[in-house]
Amino acid sequence: MALWLHELRLFARQRVAAPALLLLLMLGSMSVWNGLSEIAHQRDVIERIQPQQEADISAVADFVTLDGDPGYAAYYTYHATWDDPSDLAFAALGQRDVAPYVLRVNALALEAQIHNNERYNAELALPGKFDWAFVLTYIAPLVLIVLLHDLASSEREAGRLNLLQSLASNTRTFWIRRVTLRYLLALAVIVLPFLFGAAIAGSSIGDSLAVSAMTALYLTFWTAASLLVGRLRWNSAANAGVLAASWFMIVLVLPALAHLGINAAIPVRQGVELTLAQRETVHAGWDKPKPETMAAFGELYQEWRDTPPIEGGFHWKWYYAFQHLGDVSVEDETLAYREGLEARDRWTRRVGYLLPPVALQHALHRRAETDLRAQLTYQDRIRDYHGRLREFYYPFIFNEQEFSRQDFARAPLWSR
Repeated sequence: MALWLHELRLFARQRVAAPALLLLLMLGSMSVWNGLSEIAHQRDVIERIQPQQEADISAVADFVTLDGDPGYAAYYTYHATWDDPSDLAFAALGQRDVAPYVLRVNALALEAQIHNNERYNAELALPGKFDWAFVLTYIAPLVLIVLLHDLASSEREAGRLNLLQSLASNTRTFWIRRVTLRYLLALAVIVLPFLFGAAIAGSSIGDSLAVSAMTALYLTFWTAASLLVGRLRWNSAANAGVLAASWFMIVLVLPALAHLGINAAIPVRQGVELTLAQRETVHAGWDKPKPETMAAFGELYQEWRDTPPIEGGFHWKWYYAFQHLGDVSVEDETLAYREGLEARDRWTRRVGYLLPPVALQHALHRRAETDLRAQLTYQDRIRDYHGRLREFYYPFIFNEQEFSRQDFARAPLWSR
């Protein structure tokens, strides 16, 4: 223990050691606080939207019950859906920064509602908010490089290396102790803010241990890289330059090139293109013969195939029929869009086998349930819910039944 304390005192005397660790601690703490604040804001939005939803439905009911028209009820009633954040989401915000976690939908064509704005597209991968995963991936390696780049070279340049090694009872143990101390200090400085945030967020022990293990493995990689460069016996400046260049390539350049290459190899239509294609079909529905529209809809819903023919101009059942046909018309494009995103995600995971920063980000977002898979799962839940909404409204619309205030309360509810 005395040797470890002595090593710690020597470490504290270095000019850049304590400031580097303090900077990492400060940035890690700020990122955790920012993540907790963002998730608290998202939870607050989710909680506030529910009473607002009840007020909106009450206002729609006051209007609809004047004549009980079910078409107006389905048209004007928006139903809130939301994606609750996990207890680990504060550490790696992922898709929750660029994709919607709250979406209000009605019984009209759904795809345009899901992809209504390109910033809600699950494909987008912008730099995002300042979260703990960012500090771990980009900043922590730099701090390790600062602590380890001159481990032996500085002693050699000061003429103390041979003396130190001659005084040590076991040279190998001496260097292991010196490296381990710096590694453990950096690990503690980055992990402690996360554990503090995990305790506040109520994260499980299993999740906390898993993320801590990922952190330890990631820092081990950069420690090994620093030691490998140190064995080349260059001077401290050269070591720092090579390690900084390695960080630049491994953390920034190569992931960016891989991202560009994956996007070029797997082209994917943008969500806004699906919206436009779906809307074109819906708008064209106004000009198609009503019997043709109802026949196509009847093939999908046999129970409404023999409803009385539409007479005159506008009718709600014809309107909702071509709305749904608009969604059906882009089913293949929607499936291709999803498969393209999933293929890109699979190749990104494969890139992670070669680039630890990519693997770390992917693993953190998966663990926090803020990755592409989580966003697509939310969209699938919306589609299932939208189907239940349509099945609720269709009997009123196609049987031309009056829609009462009590019927509003029987509409399907979104489940957490």
